[in-house]
Amino acid sequence: MPRMTARTHALRTLAPLQFQRLDGAVADVWSVDGQEGGGGFYIAPDPRLVVFLDPTPPPLGLRTAETGEDHIGLRGVYIPAGIPLWSRVRTATRLNHLDIHLSASMLSRRLGTAGVRTDLTAPRMIAQSATLETLANLAAEEVRHPRRGPMLLDGLLTAALAEVFATAAPTPAPDLSGGLAPYQLAAVERLLHANLARHITIAEMAAAAGLSESWFAHAFKQSMQETPQRWQARLRLEAACALMRDLSLSLAEIADMTGYADQAHMSRVFRAAHGTPPSAWRRQNLQRPGTNDGSPVQDAADFLS
Repeated sequence: MPRMTARTHALRTLAPLQFQRLDGAVADVWSVDGQEGGGGFYIAPDPRLVVFLDPTPPPLGLRTAETGEDHIGLRGVYIPAGIPLWSRVRTATRLNHLDIHLSASMLSRRLGTAGVRTDLTAPRMIAQSATLETLANLAAEEVRHPRRGPMLLDGLLTAALAEVFATAAPTPAPDLSGGLAPYQLAAVERLLHANLARHITIAEMAAAAGLSESWFAHAFKQSMQETPQRWQARLRLEAACALMRDLSLSLAEIADMTGYADQAHMSRVFRAAHGTPPSAWRRQNLQRPGTNDGSPVQDAADFLS
């Protein structure tokens, strides 16, 4: 091991390959300069895990079918034995990645010992995983500069496998009649809620789902019966409505927290959706029991806008 057939073009290694052997595995670290349009074809009789080490996912398209859609913005990928992989560099870049070549028996044994039962014949495209990124960088550093002996690297390998197979769902084969898988939709929704204060691009949503932009837009509309942009606008408005229940927040603060240009922008969108401005909606829906409504003197909180 590793036993792999690889055909590449417009890819140039920047440093000698560094590797360490483990029980039933080989871990190696690559540093590569990729020209736009460069890429490769890879196939191996053994399963492998590839994790990209740079702070941001590389501008690299990956697919497991020759005429399939590229997955872009990936943090890593698990490729089963005998499954081909094509890569394509979308923008000239430098790639640093950790490759772990595994024996099928070792992989099954480790997962079985951990109580993980999963399909090892399905590729897994990993869009976001801070834990996997941390584990892979620690493992890569140990490969480059061995200091702790095989025990540390072996433990990091086991932890990385647990992260991939216990949390990441297999990537389904593209189906032009279908939509997003539940885990893909959940990943996109988490991305939006974590970034309410700014506009999320289609490219970012597609990366979170592990799909190309064109396939993501098609699959999203199949699942949600609306475009990603309209869905994002709806979720942003729903978040603003939820925040309006906190009477300590002004409308200007809520507009800023939910990505609107200003309070006036949020008010226009809110009025178009609800038929009333947010200040009036607050007064009608959020007056608290015990206020002296109807009296000449009102609680000031009832008039927050």
